[in-house]
Amino acid sequence: MLLKCLVPALVAAINFNVVSQPVKRANERAIAYLTKFRLEYISQTLNKKPGLLQAYYVDSVRLMPPFQKTVIGKSNAAAYHTAFANRFTVRDYTRTELEVLDLNGQVLETGTFTMRVLINKTAKEQVLRGKYLNLWIDSGSGELRLLTEVWNYDQYYADIHEQLRFDEVPGIHAALLPNVPVNNSISFELAALNRLLDETVTNHDGNTWSLYYADDAMLLAGYYPVCSGKNAIDEYINTHVKELPVFEELDIRNDRIDYLGTFVIEYASHIASWKNGNSSGVSLGKNIRIWKRDLDHSLKLFRAIGTYD
Repeated sequence: MLLKCLVPALVAAINFNVVSQPVKRANERAIAYLTKFRLEYISQTLNKKPGLLQAYYVDSVRLMPPFQKTVIGKSNAAAYHTAFANRFTVRDYTRTELEVLDLNGQVLETGTFTMRVLINKTAKEQVLRGKYLNLWIDSGSGELRLLTEVWNYDQYYADIHEQLRFDEVPGIHAALLPNVPVNNSISFELAALNRLLDETVTNHDGNTWSLYYADDAMLLAGYYPVCSGKNAIDEYINTHVKELPVFEELDIRNDRIDYLGTFVIEYASHIASWKNGNSSGVSLGKNIRIWKRDLDHSLKLFRAIGTYD
């Protein structure tokens, strides 16, 4: 009888230790490598040589730009950066790391950027401010390779919004990809959370939406500065739900899930049929959501970033 009582208690203790591990900063080697990449990214953007960045990418690299379909693969990523360089001249560029974290198999970097660009066709200048989230994996040779890059802007730049879209670049609508099959506990859990989120967002229910986020979460929402910590995220949600249109239908989806133990990385997207006064339409968006197993074993959003197609 004593053994029967001790075994579940031991298992619970082991699980508790797994989920309560602190988030670790990446090792110094990884940090130095990403610092080098950041400097080269800036240099090659300023000098219009984006093709040199390909050495840092995995073959199936995924770029998730704002106002753009998801870009998959090295050659298509190069096409995106080349299209940007042909349309804009970047006069100044800063890229500032916020954090570099070890996610038990992948390395997460978040940061902010500021670009002063010249629109080549009109000679008009514009300052663009935004934030990014990059996911890296070990190449097998000890060096990191960029798996995923997503970014968005801190505000809606109405004057050059259309200039930031490159229809000539091959891409896919991630929201039209097949859903991850619900065939294990993680995919089941995320499917349930997404179905609840469908209803929560449709009903403009900020209180329930707030429950998705961990206390140490960071939200990199489009058209808004970085929200760091639960209080800042709650303030954003309370404001944002008042701005939302009426959703006639909302489908929050995912096409990929990377299970890393304490962390779960979800490649999410949505299809929204909406109306707002006399306007209506269908919108597609894409997100990276990084979930962390909390002390009570629930999944909570740890980092999240999204943008529209």
